[in-house]
Amino acid sequence: MNGLVAVGLDGSAESLAAAHWAAREALLRGVPLQLVHAEEWSSPRDITPVTSAEMRSRWAEALLRDAADEVRGRHPELAVSTRSLDERPAKALAAVATTADLLVLGSRGLGALTGFVLGSVGMAVIHSTERPVVLVRAGEDAIAHSRSGHSDRELVVGVDTGQPCDALLSFAFEEASRRSCTLRALHSWALPPLVGYGAAYDPRIHAQLDMSAKSGLDEMLEPWRAKYPAVHVTARATAGHAAWQLVEAGSEAGLIVVGRRIRRSPVGAHIGPITHAVVHHARAPVAVVAHP
Repeated sequence: MNGLVAVGLDGSAESLAAAHWAAREALLRGVPLQLVHAEEWSSPRDITPVTSAEMRSRWAEALLRDAADEVRGRHPELAVSTRSLDERPAKALAAVATTADLLVLGSRGLGALTGFVLGSVGMAVIHSTERPVVLVRAGEDAIAHSRSGHSDRELVVGVDTGQPCDALLSFAFEEASRRSCTLRALHSWALPPLVGYGAAYDPRIHAQLDMSAKSGLDEMLEPWRAKYPAVHVTARATAGHAAWQLVEAGSEAGLIVVGRRIRRSPVGAHIGPITHAVVHHARAPVAVVAHP
C-alpha cells in the first residue's frame, strides 16, 4: 500500500465534489491525494465531444490541472499528484484502488425522491476491488465539508450481527477515531411472520426480540469499544428495513459505512440489496467496505 487517497475525475460536478471530499480525507489520514482521469469516463454534457486522441489528451490534462490547482488552493499543505490513464474507466480505477488506502468516486444526484445514480463505472469498480470505495454526491454538503471540515459530523455504520464483519467495524472505528466524532452503530431486524399482525401481535415478544438484538449488537461492538476507548459509540437495534433506517439516520452524517460481502464465484460480485439501496439514496457520502 502506497499510503494515498485516490479520486476519479471526469469533469462532472460530482467528481469535483468527490475530489474536495477526498482532499479533506487525505489530510485527516496524513497521506497524499492522487487525482485520476480514465479515458472517456462520462464526459460532461456541456463539453463538445472530443474526436481525436490528441484532443482527449489535452482535455484530460486541463481537467486534472484545473482540479489540482483548485484543491491546492484550498489545501496548500496537501501533496497532490495527477494521473491520466488511457484505459477502460472501470478497469483502470479498480487497478488504482489496489494501490490506494481509499478510492473516492462521484455519484450523480436525481433528487430526493428518485435517489442517486451510482453509474455503471462506479458499480463495476465496487464489484472489482476489495479496497474501500467512498461515493460522494455533488451539492452543498460535499463542498461545505471540504471547506469547514467533516470531522464534526457523526459516522453511521450498518451492522449485521448474524455475520462476522471485522473489516467493516475496523474501518468505521478507525474513521471515527480519526475524525474524533461519534460513531452510531445500527442493526435492523425483521419481525418473525405474523408477530406484527392483528391478534398474533404480542408486545412482550417484540420487546424480547428487541432486547436480544440489542444484546447481540453490544456483544459485537464490545471488543472494538475496548480497542478504541476514545470513540464515543451509540448503538441501536430496531425492527424495520435496514436500508431506509441507514439512509434516515445518515441524513446529517459525515459518512455512512456499509459492507459488501466478498464473493468469488462464476456469477461475479454482489453488493447486496441493503448496500445497493443506501448508495443510491443516501445524501451523505457512503463508504462501501468489502469483507468476508
